[in-house]
Amino acid sequence: MEADYVIVGAGSAGCVLANRLTENPANQVVLIEAGGKDWNPLIHVPAGYMKLLDHPTLTWGFKAEPDPGVNGRAIPFPRGRVLGGSSSINGMIYIRGQPEDFDHWSQLGNRGWSADDVLPYFRKAENWSGAADAVHSKGGPLYTSPAADMPMLCHAAVEAGQQIGLEYRPDLNDLPPGTGDHIGWVQQTRGGRFRASAARSYLRPAMKRPNLRVITDALVHRVVLDGNRATGVTFARGGTIETVTARAEVVLSAGAIGSPHILQLSGIGDPDHLERIGVETRHALIGVGKNLQDHFLARISCDIQGARSLNEKSRGLGLLGEMMRYVFTGTGILTYAASLVAASVKVLPESASPDVQVLFAPGSYAPGPVRRLDDKPGITAGMWQMRPQSRGYVEAKSNRPEDAPAINPRYLSAETDRRATIEGLRFVRKLFGAPALAQYIVAETVPGADARSDDELLDYARRTGGTVFHATCTCKMGQDTMAVVDDRLRVHGMERLRVIDASVMPAVTSTNTNAPTIMIAEKGSAMLLQDARA
Repeated sequence: MEADYVIVGAGSAGCVLANRLTENPANQVVLIEAGGKDWNPLIHVPAGYMKLLDHPTLTWGFKAEPDPGVNGRAIPFPRGRVLGGSSSINGMIYIRGQPEDFDHWSQLGNRGWSADDVLPYFRKAENWSGAADAVHSKGGPLYTSPAADMPMLCHAAVEAGQQIGLEYRPDLNDLPPGTGDHIGWVQQTRGGRFRASAARSYLRPAMKRPNLRVITDALVHRVVLDGNRATGVTFARGGTIETVTARAEVVLSAGAIGSPHILQLSGIGDPDHLERIGVETRHALIGVGKNLQDHFLARISCDIQGARSLNEKSRGLGLLGEMMRYVFTGTGILTYAASLVAASVKVLPESASPDVQVLFAPGSYAPGPVRRLDDKPGITAGMWQMRPQSRGYVEAKSNRPEDAPAINPRYLSAETDRRATIEGLRFVRKLFGAPALAQYIVAETVPGADARSDDELLDYARRTGGTVFHATCTCKMGQDTMAVVDDRLRVHGMERLRVIDASVMPAVTSTNTNAPTIMIAEKGSAMLLQDARA
C-alpha cells in the first residue's frame, strides 16, 4: 500500500490534515485510526459526552501513574479512540486562549506562531453561526456557536462575576492583549443540534474524495525508517501486520500521548529510556515524551434552592421534556457544552495576566466515582491554573505497541501550581458569595465549609482533583535541547517526518486546547502543501 502522505491518528488534528491535503486531487492520503467509526449516537448528541469519558471502546482507557501530587491516586486520563479522537468525546468548549499564549510561543523562537500569525488559521477553520467579523468567519468546516438559551443560574453567575469586579466580555475569543479579569459565555463546537467533532466537520466531507483512504481499527506499531528518513508506518489490523509507504511524508497526529509513544517505539527518543525498554535507538532526541503539561481541575459545588438546575432536568419527567424539546426544536440541556460560563482571573500577584480559569455549570455531581448529576439542585465551578509549571512525561513501558505508555503529569509538583490552586478555590468561593448567586445557595457540599486553611484546600485538591483533558507539549516545538520539532513541525534531525497535533505546543494554552489543536493542524497542513510546492 502506498500514498503520498500517511497520517497517523484521526483525531482533531488528523481529520483536519486529511481534509486539507486531499483538497488537491493529486495528493494520495492514507489516514490510520486505532479506533472505529463514530457511529455511537452519544457522540453526536452534545450532552452525551457525560457517558463517553470512560467509555470502554471509544476511549483508550488510560490512567495516569499514581503520584504523590494527587495522594497516590491513579487518575483516569480519557483520550478518544474513534474517528474524531477526543473531539468526539470532549465537552465541546470552543475557547482559543489568550493572545499572550501564542506571543509566548513566538518569543521562544518559533517563527510564525504569534497571536497575529495564528489568527488567520483559527478563522480559516471556523463556520461561525453568527455574523462574520474580524475574529470569526463563516465558510470553514468547523461549526461554532455562541451561547443560547442559557439558564437563569448562568445569568446569575455572569452577574455575580461583575459584582466582584470582573469585566463582562461578550466574546471570549475576542480578547485584546492585556485583557484583565473577565467573565463571559462559553462558545461551543456545535452545528445545530449536533456535536461538531473533527470527524463530522472535516473528515466526513473528505471521505467522499477518491484520493483519501481511511483505515480504522488499526494500531500503528512504528514509523518505518531508512536511516534518518521516514518511509512509512507499520500497523496491525485484524491480526495482520501491514505496511503503508509514504512517498512524501509521514505525519504523526496521534495526540500528546500517542505521538511520543509511537516515536519511542520507532527508536526516536531518549537513548537511556529506549535501552530500558529494549528498543534500538535510531535517532537520539531526549525531549520525546518529556514536558507533559495538563490543566489540573478542582471543583466546588453547592446545594441550592429557589432556582432549577440541570440536576432536576436530567431525570424523570424533566428529562423526558428535555428529550422532546431536543427532538422537536434542537434546543435545551441536551445541546449544552460541559460548561456555559467561563471566567479568567489573576490570583497570584506575580502573574502578568489572568492565571486561573473558572468554568461554571448550573448543576452538580453526585458523590462517588461514577459521573452522574446529583439528585438535589446544585451548582458547580471548576478551576485550573492556566500555565502550570509542573512537568510530567509519557514513556513507553515496553517495546510492545499494545502496552499502554506510562503517563504522569506530576500535578502540583511545582509550588506555584499549589499556590494557584488554593487561591483559585478561594476565588470560586468569592464568586459564589456574590449576591447574584448567594441568594440561591443553601450550603457548600464539596469541599465543605470546614475546609478553610491553605493546607485543607490543598489536601482537598490532591484527594479529588483530576485532568481537564488538556494533555499537551510532549513533542514540543522549539530549538532547545528538549525540543522535538522545529517551527515547521518537522522532527529535528529527521527527514519526511512531522508531528502535527497538541503535543507540539511549547507551552499549554491558557484555556481549552481543542480549538488551538485544530488551528495547529490548519497551519501544519498549509506548511505541508507549501513545502511540497517548494
